[in-house]
Amino acid sequence: MTTIKDWAKDDRPREKMLIKGIDSLSDAELLAILIGSGTKKKSALEVAKCLLKSCDNNLGKLGKYILTDFMQIDGIGQVKAITLLAGMELGRRREKSPVLKTSIRSSAEVATFLQSRLKDRLTEVFAVAFLNRANKVNHLEVISEGGVTGTVADPRVIFKKALQHNAVSLILCHNHPSGNLQPSRADEELTIKLREAARFFDMQVLDHVIVSEEGYFSFADEGLI
Repeated sequence: MTTIKDWAKDDRPREKMLIKGIDSLSDAELLAILIGSGTKKKSALEVAKCLLKSCDNNLGKLGKYILTDFMQIDGIGQVKAITLLAGMELGRRREKSPVLKTSIRSSAEVATFLQSRLKDRLTEVFAVAFLNRANKVNHLEVISEGGVTGTVADPRVIFKKALQHNAVSLILCHNHPSGNLQPSRADEELTIKLREAARFFDMQVLDHVIVSEEGYFSFADEGLI
């Protein structure tokens, strides 16, 4: 079996990183480090290149891979697939923490914040950002997760969480895995329902933002809230 130690020194990703820095490594070289070893016929770097080719060299698509997707690649067994999944998950968790420390000033800031947290979801997820008086996000929580085309949000759960996190205002949010950013009639009705309910708790629903990999839709920007 060919390992990274068997390569010419200039081709070893670990050594290259130590000499030139991690920014010098290509996506394939970074993946090769996670993969660790290749097969009798392929080096770890060649296996990594095959993996990237399978997702059209799109790391966004790679982030959506599940265990069996990785194991479709020759040279990647269950153990290596688990290592790769762990690497992807660490990347996602890094993006998720901490929550925004600055006050939210625009729907674009909200969308960027949400896209980093929901972009790899394959199903529709409804989440709520709970804000303090300074419009800083104290907490973001997924309230419900549904299928590819929809999910259900329970107002009782939302406002229970809002009280637990001392929220003054809320931003509703969900993703559209299909990429279509237009809100449905159900989205509009739920937004109105939650906006009215918030008033009984002296809270305000500031916006409802729908995100996809392609962009976002803001109810506030469109005058729908």
